[in-house]
Amino acid sequence: MNNAQTAEIIKKCCADRQISVKLLLEDCGIRKGLIYDLEKRDKVPSAETMEKIANRLGCSVDYLIGRTDNPEMNQ
Repeated sequence: MNNAQTAEIIKKCCADRQISVKLLLEDCGIRKGLIYDLEKRDKVPSAETMEKIANRLGCSVDYLIGRTDNPEMNQ
């Protein structure tokens, strides 16, 4: 999976949870250009960034990066 696909998964998760991407990034303390960088610049986010996003969305990092179709977090 590429970074643009990860951006799409993040946007879909936000839509499913009825929150804006802007709010997600603000809540996580992540700069607002992250999605653009994923989509257009193919930047690789840090593990810490992905963990913050996954925790806020209530899903696993593996789901966000397309390694699994199951959004559930392993406990």
